[in-house]
Amino acid sequence: MLLLWSLLVIFASASEEADWLTLRAPSAVFEGDRIDLICQRKTDKWEIQTMAYYKDGKKLHFSNEVFSFSIPSAVLSDSGSYSCSATVRIYFWYDSKKSNSIKIQVQELFPYPVLTVSAFWPTEGSPVTLTCETQPSPQRSNAQLRYRFFRGGRALASSWSSSPELQLPAVWKEDSGSYWCQAETVTPRVTKQSLQSQILVQRVPVSNVSLDIWAPKGMVIEGESLVLLCSVAEGTGNITFSWHREDTGTSVGRKTQRSLSAEMEVPAVQESDAGRYYCRADNGHEPIQSKVLSICVRSPASRPVFILRVPGAQAMAGDVVELRCEAHRGSPPIMYRFYRENITLQNSLAPFGGGASFNLSLTMEHSGNYSCEADNGLGAQHSEAVTLSISGTRGYRRDRITARVLGALCGGLGFIVAVLLLYCGFHKVSGGHSATDAPRDASSANPQGSIRPSSLPDTEELQPEYVNVNPVDVDVVYSQVWSIQPPEDSANIRRTILENKDSHVIYSNIKET
Repeated sequence: MLLLWSLLVIFASASEEADWLTLRAPSAVFEGDRIDLICQRKTDKWEIQTMAYYKDGKKLHFSNEVFSFSIPSAVLSDSGSYSCSATVRIYFWYDSKKSNSIKIQVQELFPYPVLTVSAFWPTEGSPVTLTCETQPSPQRSNAQLRYRFFRGGRALASSWSSSPELQLPAVWKEDSGSYWCQAETVTPRVTKQSLQSQILVQRVPVSNVSLDIWAPKGMVIEGESLVLLCSVAEGTGNITFSWHREDTGTSVGRKTQRSLSAEMEVPAVQESDAGRYYCRADNGHEPIQSKVLSICVRSPASRPVFILRVPGAQAMAGDVVELRCEAHRGSPPIMYRFYRENITLQNSLAPFGGGASFNLSLTMEHSGNYSCEADNGLGAQHSEAVTLSISGTRGYRRDRITARVLGALCGGLGFIVAVLLLYCGFHKVSGGHSATDAPRDASSANPQGSIRPSSLPDTEELQPEYVNVNPVDVDVVYSQVWSIQPPEDSANIRRTILENKDSHVIYSNIKET
């Protein structure tokens, strides 16, 4: 009876303590918050052997040592009905006790971000703005958010940013793809990402391709640099520029870059580089060719060769000499200048290249150093100097030669005259002469060919004005000249002399000064 009574007391006590387990939990929970579940007993009358926690009737945790349960960072899926249970020892047996149920609703700290794009079909080279749109809950308005943007699986920035916008200055064809963003709170750390958005970048074909040249001095000069500039009016993305020579069709240069123009430099252009050129541009649609451009390479004049041609072995006064200047290399037109002792003598233009020359009549004052200069606008070049020495007059030598020839002729004629005079004298001595021989005898009396008319009085003696019958210099032969003082009737005497002239005798009328 005593035992039965004890059991009735125990069961009565147990029924009175049915709600002796109580579950404690936070009243408001946001994402990222910590949830601490504590199952408390109202009395220490009975010893707790084990304890378990439940969510929506499902066991979350079981322990015989720890009588609390925590969720470090709550998420929306942690929302539900929570409770706990304990196994207690009541005197000689064990009993299970359950707590009340608590409804926990985890609230969003901030909604999932939405990625907005300024242009889903942008043109290459244009800017695009990405915006990660979200806001923290009004109950947690002080929550700090930071953002990050991605294309595919690659982050577009190396770190988080406090700005919800990302500006892409220029997008290209290879930038097409899936874009998304992440938003995150610093404390507590809650990270959410947006859905993906497709961006397809459109490429603009190249158009209006042109080829230009640039030279430092405005003209293409041999040995200096030359820049070939290929440009397009429109075109996006990586453009491949190539330069070609028309006569061979071969490519002389190639560049690929993201720009509307490209340059090809020739450090030292040669005369063989002259020709017709064009360029092409291609960004993956279709190659476009420019118009053909002719390139003329001008070469400076080389050092000219100066030649001075004289008619004989030695230059003489009166000679006509030829002065010639020629530069064997150089683009026309070439201006030639001739100098004597740095004094300009002549300017001559060779419009089609080659050399230039002019003739100079020499005087004794023309002795000196002669040179020339060639200039085609790319720098004047000077020749070496040539010395010209003038020793005498070539006309004096010609007079001496003429005198020798005349002397020889006169010598032969004098011999014939002498023979005739001797013959006539012989006949006169012998008395065999006629009246008609008087003029001949008169002329024969002077073997040197002087003239003495017979009508003049014998009292007048003829005085020689210049006598050089037997000259020392055999190169010159002089005739004997007589000076006659005419009487009052000199006119009649002159007429008489002329009427009686012999065909072998030449008379001259000498004016006396």
